[in-house]
Amino acid sequence: MTADDSFGRLDDDDYPAYTMGRAAEMLGTTQSFLRAIGEARLITPLRSAGGHRRYSRYQLRIAARARELVDQGTPIEAACRIVILEDQLAEAQRINAEHRHAAESENPTTAG
Repeated sequence: MTADDSFGRLDDDDYPAYTMGRAAEMLGTTQSFLRAIGEARLITPLRSAGGHRRYSRYQLRIAARARELVDQGTPIEAACRIVILEDQLAEAQRINAEHRHAAESENPTTAG
């Protein structure tokens, strides 16, 4: 691996760059919160060669949303389910937009 490869990972949202301690610190939460959302299968951190949990920026964004809901009084299991449903809805909306765009490209309406 070259230095350029290493620096390229800095822009990769899926690269597991953060330890559990650092991730908890960045989110202003505890390591037990990160374990709990892992147990709820909201996120599955990758493991280092030594077996330590490692989190990506993408996973931290998901964890931050769950933390926001929990801070508003939502039980952690419900917060995890809400985040999953929000993600599924966003994906469905993205797919619908793609299909709509494809249909419009195939059948352009004529002005006039």
